[in-house]
Amino acid sequence: MNKNKKVVLSCIFILSALLLAEDMASDIMAGATLSHLMEEIVVMCLLFTGVIFIWKDSIALKADLTRTQNELESAKKESIEWHGKNQTLIKGLGAAIDIQMEQWHLTASEKEIALLLMKGLSMKEIADVRNTAERTVRQQSLAIYTKSGLSGRAELSAFFLEDILGPS
Repeated sequence: MNKNKKVVLSCIFILSALLLAEDMASDIMAGATLSHLMEEIVVMCLLFTGVIFIWKDSIALKADLTRTQNELESAKKESIEWHGKNQTLIKGLGAAIDIQMEQWHLTASEKEIALLLMKGLSMKEIADVRNTAERTVRQQSLAIYTKSGLSGRAELSAFFLEDILGPS
């Protein structure tokens, strides 16, 4: 819940409680029964409980957001550090992948699709990125698998990652 909604709801609850308190004062002067006054006290307590729940939930959500933002910032720093340390390896792997795709005689479009497949994008996402029809992406994917002799996306990724991810 955003801050404006929280403030508006809290104001509505508090205003309602104040109007109820004023009504109770009028009821007392008019000689209202104790049971009627007790009902109004219960309603007033519920209104204040609602305000407490709104603010308590808001504080918890803010703490969660802060924690998540800190985790994200940490992950970004870690990613930048990892890329910095491994830049030479990343360039070498990219070049090796490009050489292998050349050996398979993939077209420029097929290379791009192969890389997007290895990154885990769906056929629809690849079609959206490349501004083409999903059917075209599927056909080009089949051409990639035929030219490479691989059976699908998993084998394509495994082809390049198998030696990297193996035991030391």
